[in-house]
Amino acid sequence: MVSEEIKNKYQLVIGLEVHSQLLTNSKMFASDASEYGKAPNTQVSVITLGHPGTLPKVNKKAIEFAIKMGLACNCEITRHNVFARKNYFYPDLPKGFQITQDKGPICVGGTVPIKLEDGRTKEVLLNRIHLEEDAGKSIHLAGEPDTLVDFNRAGTPLIEIVSEPDLRSPEEAYAFLSEIKKLVKYLEICDGNMEEGSLRCDANVSVMLKGAKEYGKKVEVKNMNSFRNVFRAIEHEHNRIIELLEAGEEVISETRTFDAANGTTASMRTKEDLNDYRYFPEPDLSPVVVSEEWLSSIKESMPDLPRELHQRFVEQFGLPEYDASFLTESKEMALWFNELCSKTKNYKAASNWMMGPIKSYLNEGSVQIKDFPISTDSLAELIALIDAGKVSFTVASQKIYPEMLKSSEENPIEIAQKLNLIQESDESSLLPIVEAVLAENAGKVAEFRSGKKGLMGMFMGQVMKKSQGKADPKVATKLLTKLLQK
Repeated sequence: MVSEEIKNKYQLVIGLEVHSQLLTNSKMFASDASEYGKAPNTQVSVITLGHPGTLPKVNKKAIEFAIKMGLACNCEITRHNVFARKNYFYPDLPKGFQITQDKGPICVGGTVPIKLEDGRTKEVLLNRIHLEEDAGKSIHLAGEPDTLVDFNRAGTPLIEIVSEPDLRSPEEAYAFLSEIKKLVKYLEICDGNMEEGSLRCDANVSVMLKGAKEYGKKVEVKNMNSFRNVFRAIEHEHNRIIELLEAGEEVISETRTFDAANGTTASMRTKEDLNDYRYFPEPDLSPVVVSEEWLSSIKESMPDLPRELHQRFVEQFGLPEYDASFLTESKEMALWFNELCSKTKNYKAASNWMMGPIKSYLNEGSVQIKDFPISTDSLAELIALIDAGKVSFTVASQKIYPEMLKSSEENPIEIAQKLNLIQESDESSLLPIVEAVLAENAGKVAEFRSGKKGLMGMFMGQVMKKSQGKADPKVATKLLTKLLQK
């Protein structure tokens, strides 16, 4: 492991290439289904398999999804799109070439905002977002000499989101990848599942001396199926490259694979050894022209983005940054909360319920917010019940809320009345209880009056116990204070 002193001599430079499978019903250039998890080689056709005489046809929905991602990242949308052939020969690429975009990506430039550890926001620069088709999947079974190939994935539409070498730490790379996943899920163009391969990431890693003007030689790391493994692979390469430089050895520009079992990388092939891809325009596809009318209709269909909802929660609802970040972590949670806030003005109370009891319920039962048994209307009524002083938060969360989880038919006020939980706020009704508590604790009253003000909590506890939790804390505190000062 490289010491921090030596590591501080160098600047880590990272660029990410994120492949996102698009949630279309069919493939990029064929009508075959593109559903995950089907039996091998059951979602193929003569077009997918590259039979002679077959012609591809562009999937319009894939174009729309790519444009949505570009708009979300503030990219320039290319109006005249030409596809290209990228030639290379892998067993899981039946045509012997991949249809992709070369010199004219559908989305150019753009930025992705990420939160840094110190709370600042960094706008990570994008180079491009382009459309292409996925390859099939090679399967190597343990102990078997042969390689099996499943072509179901071949032709599945992808967008590749390519950042500039603008990231400077594994933490920044992790945050960038998290933001990309959040965006594609908010846009509903990809499920973001790295384990299933619908979101994949390659990392380009290099280091240079701090203050240097030119980047060092980069290595590309592939085969990472989780955010954590992207972080670990970058961390490993950071140390490995510095060790090479400190030993006076040359860094080889190469593609490496990551071994999640031991957290190391291994060389797959050198960049210099790669064959020229021989890009040329795809002769069987006409250019795709994005008209102003089509672009306008896509813009109109754009949902609220996480940063827009975050801004609304902070500026309009007055929530702390922490609350807003938690609530926008998933689209479903953010929209549920947004709906709740259309029915109550106590936004902080609503947030506290989301981050407390509701979060616990969802986590313990592995339940999604869409399946939460309490409606936004009912929760808003419960918040109103507390705000009106009819029940305390403790009574609401410990007695009424559990009953609401059991039955969606009863509203909070009905449950409170049935369980005799309505808080007593009438001073004349509470006064005898407060007087009785003070009479039973005459010694403690004397101690309080001699300076032990911390006993107020004990008196309140006794009042709540004697009133069976129904005393309004504000009224009870007022009465206790008045009587204790006599």
